[in-house]
Amino acid sequence: MSDKIGLFTGSFDPITNGHLDLIERASGLFDKLYVGVFTNPKKAGLLTGLERKAILEKLFVGMENIEVVLSENELVVDVAKRYGVTHLVRGLRNATDLEYESSFDFYNRQLAPGLETIYLIAKPELKFVSSSQVRELLYFKQDIGPYVPEIVSEEIRKNEEK
Repeated sequence: MSDKIGLFTGSFDPITNGHLDLIERASGLFDKLYVGVFTNPKKAGLLTGLERKAILEKLFVGMENIEVVLSENELVVDVAKRYGVTHLVRGLRNATDLEYESSFDFYNRQLAPGLETIYLIAKPELKFVSSSQVRELLYFKQDIGPYVPEIVSEEIRKNEEK
């Protein structure tokens, strides 16, 4: 039987406890899980792609089946093809996320027939956590500690001191 290879993508700007939970849960479903750090041209960046990749790599030290990859100006399906991915993994917090993800699924199936998408439902205590909301809290100088891993708070503090 061939390996099950997953790809969980996002801008992760910043990575939240919701992302962390989904990635940890997804890692148990696959022989190999790629975490793809993508740049979303529709979102203003807080951290560079390399900074986000470095944070994710630190968070998943010791989790041998997780590999973090950086991608800019590529479609998810192209990255999936390059790494031999069998399943895309997406997180859903609510019906709005499902509607949003469904449109991508339509095109992904056209561009990469046979590439399946698995949806993981956010845990109830994390369903309202989003990178956009975290960035808004930062803008208003509020504590983001409850919503992000400690390493994220540290990295953002370092950037603010520059």
